[in-house]
Amino acid sequence: MTIHTLPVHLPLIDISRFHASPEERESFIADLRRTLHDHGFFYLTGHGVDPKLIADVIATSKQFFALPLEQKLEIEMVKSPHFRGYNRAGYERTRGEQDWREQLDINTEGEAVKLGPDTPAWKRLFGPNQWPSALPELKPLLLAYQAEVTRIGIDILKAIAVALGQPENAFAEIYEPQPSQLLKIIRYPGREVAKSDQGVGAHKDGGFVTVLLQDTVPGLRVQTEDGVWLEAPPIPGTFVINTGELLELATNGFVRADVHDVVAPPAGVERFSVAFFLGSRYDATIPVIDLPDELKRDERGVTVDPLNPIFREVGQNHLKSRLRSHPDVARAHHADLLTPEQLAGPAVAQAY
Repeated sequence: MTIHTLPVHLPLIDISRFHASPEERESFIADLRRTLHDHGFFYLTGHGVDPKLIADVIATSKQFFALPLEQKLEIEMVKSPHFRGYNRAGYERTRGEQDWREQLDINTEGEAVKLGPDTPAWKRLFGPNQWPSALPELKPLLLAYQAEVTRIGIDILKAIAVALGQPENAFAEIYEPQPSQLLKIIRYPGREVAKSDQGVGAHKDGGFVTVLLQDTVPGLRVQTEDGVWLEAPPIPGTFVINTGELLELATNGFVRADVHDVVAPPAGVERFSVAFFLGSRYDATIPVIDLPDELKRDERGVTVDPLNPIFREVGQNHLKSRLRSHPDVARAHHADLLTPEQLAGPAVAQAY
């Protein structure tokens, strides 16, 4: 196994310091506050996740992607109105362009909501996940991992609240009793398959925090406030954490939600990662936090992408994102929510 080495430009944050002595906790909070304002991206250590669980998740994800295509297509996302399941490379889009990665999306396990004429459209997102019959061990493994990264995400969110001069549980009212728990296992094929170098196009994440597990191949890049692209290569034993648009909204831009992308690997190389997106409850509305005066002075305001507007209504925002990213699912199950232009928009990619 080759670990690719590139310069590391992002800070390393040890979350165990949050639970250490009062002096160490205070120093940690100061470091985190600077990182939230300057980067929005950092490597996380001290997280306490069992290395065996991490290794098992990566190994079993590789087993899933190695299955024959017809076995993966048994759980193709287009079969799920809840946007759960498998996508072939090129079937998801960012800013209208194809992302060259294949992936399996799961979210909180649940039941579909009975829909009526007055049911909010975002309630269509609730429902069961799809699991591959050929790999039954994947379900308990990914659900165990999902629980662990949810724990990490909430711990980080508590630390962020304190760094913003708020009580630890300041965000609990908009994520309890059940946050959004979107988990993706991802494989990026080499450029002999990809039709561009876009593994994932430039974007911001929409939730609270993202907990990213990288295997050994680099590709993640982060754009700084002045437009410089920084490499974020894998560091064994760490997760890459980034703050999302919900925190940018809640802090009027004090916390950065950085633009980032993934460059497709070279021909003959494949890249694996596992991304977890911790979000608010779908029925929540994101408030604006009244920051202390010394932080309020550094608020930048919320950056607005005219091609991808952000709403404070979480369910509406998440549904909008899924409809845009997965046009085949949108047309198959949610045509009543689409504009004529969306219905007539570009088709998904051909299978590779």
